[in-house]
Amino acid sequence: MPYSVALAGKGGTGKTTLAGLLVRYLVERGKTPVLAVDADANANLNEVLGVKVPDTLGNAREEMRKGQVPSGMTKDVFISMRLQEAISEHDGFDLVVMGQPEGAGCYCAANSLLADFLDKLTGNYPYLVMDNEAGMEHISRLTTHNVNVLLLVADASRRGLQAALRIHALARALHIGAEKTYLVINQAKSEPLPEAVAMIREADLEYAGTIPEDDLLYAYDSQGRPTIDLPSDAAVIRAVFGIFDRIIA
Repeated sequence: MPYSVALAGKGGTGKTTLAGLLVRYLVERGKTPVLAVDADANANLNEVLGVKVPDTLGNAREEMRKGQVPSGMTKDVFISMRLQEAISEHDGFDLVVMGQPEGAGCYCAANSLLADFLDKLTGNYPYLVMDNEAGMEHISRLTTHNVNVLLLVADASRRGLQAALRIHALARALHIGAEKTYLVINQAKSEPLPEAVAMIREADLEYAGTIPEDDLLYAYDSQGRPTIDLPSDAAVIRAVFGIFDRIIA
């Protein structure tokens, strides 16, 4: 099984950016190949990585559900073929995108498809990075399970921290199998206040560090430039690489 890192947190905390920078970190450290999985229905990890998405797992599932299987081909063969086509291959890493949910109904079928596909796929990769949807849906549906590191991302607001602590509590209650769980505070103007530190300690959660606000990161986002291409001396790169050095095996 690969060494796996799953990222979770409230929307807008920057977890997708951190997922992309973690892929960059692993590639630069020679920990390859990496399988990056965008398990967020609002998929944009590819934009952080600066790559195109050939297809999604959700599209493959919908084609099968609608009976768009060629004559003479079994559903198993069809879905295997379509899922292989959904892998976007790049230097040092591959990307798989779950895609949009199937209409207004439950996303459970697509989650099940992702889990089954990953079980078969991950044996080819020593490292797995999974960017999960905002909130706690992936935890309650157990899309994220048996990971080496669960990285909870909060912004500097009290609501962002409380959301991360709720995810931590739910993950522990559901016994998802995370060997280590860390909290990182992103987009911070300063180190966390004593009150925030006390909340983290009370939750029995390990604090990984703070990532500062970075005008250069904001400029890249505003211009639609892949944040994975930030220069090595950028403040956010120095901060996240320092954190990853401490928490990634």
